Amino acid sequence: MSLLKEAIKQVLKKPVTIKYPFEPGIVPPGLRGKPIWDMSKCVLCVLCQNACPTSAIKMIPKGPDAGIIYWLDRCIFCAECADACPKKAIIITNEFELADFSRANMIYHYKKGEASQKK
Repeated sequence: MSLLKEAIKQVLKKPVTIKYPFEPGIVPPGLRGKPIWDMSKCVLCVLCQNACPTSAIKMIPKGPDAGIIYWLDRCIFCAECADACPKKAIIITNEFELADFSRANMIYHYKKGEASQKK
């Protein structure tokens, strides 16, 4: 008897889930999403590259291509790079919908003195 009563009560309630692809997802506070670099603050000190446990960051310190190459598909979103940055040039966003069909679209090249670019 109590099982039937509980089933009827649950059927009449609103669902607690959202229809995610059709409704926007709720971003919880403190979510670690995609990191982005503010190249006006970056001094190319290599600390973010050294702090990255998955080698998702490669620093090019000299030459015409001086800047940062960031592989999104390698990143585990641990925010160690942002913690290591002495100039606070790395901002951890709450962007979480990052899937793509091509690995080439997951490589970002941030050049010193330029706005961020996707390679």
